[in-house]
Amino acid sequence: MLLTKTLDHQVIIPRMHDLSSFRKEMIRKQYLGRLDGCPCYSAELPEHLSAPEGMTFYDLRGLYGLVEDTWFALAGRAIQIMNWDRTHLYCGHCGAPVEKRTGEYVKVCPRCGQFYYPRISPAVIVAVVKEDQILLARSKQRSFKFYSVLAGFVEPGESLEECVKREVWEEVNVHVKNIRYFGSQPWPFPDSLMIAFTAEYHRGELQADGKEILEAGWFSARDLPPIPGKISISRSLIDWFRANHP
Repeated sequence: MLLTKTLDHQVIIPRMHDLSSFRKEMIRKQYLGRLDGCPCYSAELPEHLSAPEGMTFYDLRGLYGLVEDTWFALAGRAIQIMNWDRTHLYCGHCGAPVEKRTGEYVKVCPRCGQFYYPRISPAVIVAVVKEDQILLARSKQRSFKFYSVLAGFVEPGESLEECVKREVWEEVNVHVKNIRYFGSQPWPFPDSLMIAFTAEYHRGELQADGKEILEAGWFSARDLPPIPGKISISRSLIDWFRANHP
């Protein structure tokens, strides 16, 4: 959850002077860099604290669209750095307390010399197109009410293109070709980097695996099911399809 300030019916990120009453409550503070020449920090607060008058706690997804994109990106960075700082207090090799190194995001064990960087989990996401239709699927997770393009985490020793082929084959029994890079997006839920591709259908009979994917189908731009909001690069892929296959 992120503490925000409401001013003139607008949601803004608090300044340090807004948090003067919380100074003694802050558990850890992390430097995030500079934005518009201003140094930016994140800080942890105890879970029992309530938001003071004029402030509200938002989860990161709920903050999207309420603040400028640059501030939303910084909030995502804050969540990732804070989680890394909170969960890497001791060396996983020898158990000794680790120390922060100034100037970069890394912790070092003074006893055995192990280095610990913030975790980033690469994942691919792909829009598979068959003539004038796009492959969309619905996840088996109850919280996912919409249809989206396929995605999955990269495995050790695997290239991004190999991951695209494997994920599509495993989840919906389809082979793809002509894989092309589309773009990327940091996805701090909790620590992913989404690398997006487009691909063409090659062969295979569409069939959801029943484990991760509940339903899958081919859809035209004029007959799309419920799709994700604009927060994610999955929506950018679908919008790309709609623009090129009216």
